[in-house]
Amino acid sequence: MNFTRIIERAFDVVTRRLDGPLMVVIVVIAAISLTTIYSASGGESFDRMLGQARNFAVAFIAMWIVANIPPQTLMRLVIPIYVAGLVLLIGVALFGEIRNGARRWLNFGFITIQPSEIMKLGMPLILAWLFHRREEGLSWKDYAIAGIVLMIPTGLVMRQPDLGTSILVFSAGFFVIFLVGLSWRILIAAGIGFIAFLPVAWRLMHDYQRERVLTLLDPMKDPLGAGYHIIQSTIAIGSGGIVGKGWLSGSQSQLDFIPERSTDFILAVYGEEFGFVGVLLLLVLYLIVIGRGFMIAMNASTTFSRLVAGAITMSFFTYAFVNIGMVSGILPVVGVPLPLMSYGGTAILSMCVGFGILMSISTHKQLVSS
Repeated sequence: MNFTRIIERAFDVVTRRLDGPLMVVIVVIAAISLTTIYSASGGESFDRMLGQARNFAVAFIAMWIVANIPPQTLMRLVIPIYVAGLVLLIGVALFGEIRNGARRWLNFGFITIQPSEIMKLGMPLILAWLFHRREEGLSWKDYAIAGIVLMIPTGLVMRQPDLGTSILVFSAGFFVIFLVGLSWRILIAAGIGFIAFLPVAWRLMHDYQRERVLTLLDPMKDPLGAGYHIIQSTIAIGSGGIVGKGWLSGSQSQLDFIPERSTDFILAVYGEEFGFVGVLLLLVLYLIVIGRGFMIAMNASTTFSRLVAGAITMSFFTYAFVNIGMVSGILPVVGVPLPLMSYGGTAILSMCVGFGILMSISTHKQLVSS
């Protein structure tokens, strides 16, 4: 066997379980992320960019591993994943490490983890498994059980407090319930109930959370305090114009006016430097990811695969929608990263594991029900 044949076989082994169109778009967005993070760090150090490159390397390895796990094997892992995530969330409530007034992390000495990230994937997996087992005839009891399974971890995450992540965990589970065929009457009733619950929710919110909502309505009320994030991000995006000011040339970012510019507000840096054209390109890439995810969901062979693929795809949309709305000033600041763009290892890892599940569903055609 010659060297060329060896290379070809090795390449086939590595890529045969990867979805080509999805992988190409993910790599392009990752390249944009690295470029923008270097600029957001002031263009004076490669440390932040190299850190993000390491995050992507670990996440891509995890994505490849998950992509090679058949969906029927994933079905056998959903209960351990959900239970482990629930136990870790309880551990956070009892022994979690406090940072900036929030108890969200567990420190094991050699590693610090944020268990709520596990639930972003554990939630759609467990609910899809539950509905898959009952696909021949669903009753209100099945929906009630799904609601309990959904609300317990959501409540634990909200208690930390972490409003942004609790929204993502809840939405990931809700999308499964919606896709399984939730009645519009129930949806309308739930919507009315949600509106009726808002006054109670307002009283239960922390002071800083209420401040964020009020700031959304009038950011100029406190331009140097609570409104600073929204004001500076909208100035940066607006000043980018059609084609932007150019890489490393954004005044708001380079002069350190934009807060959290390599994490939650990285879109403001990108929008200022690459303008409307650059933002439009990023939105098109996101739409390709979403479209490909829905194609995988529609072609899935089992109820479990269809529900999981649909929920992961819609969760990706929620990530992007909430962050873009937050940075552009149409939604409150809730600390949700821009998918595959914001700096951070845990969020990128959970996102790529989700993509690995999509690729597994796409490439493993022969599924065995369990």
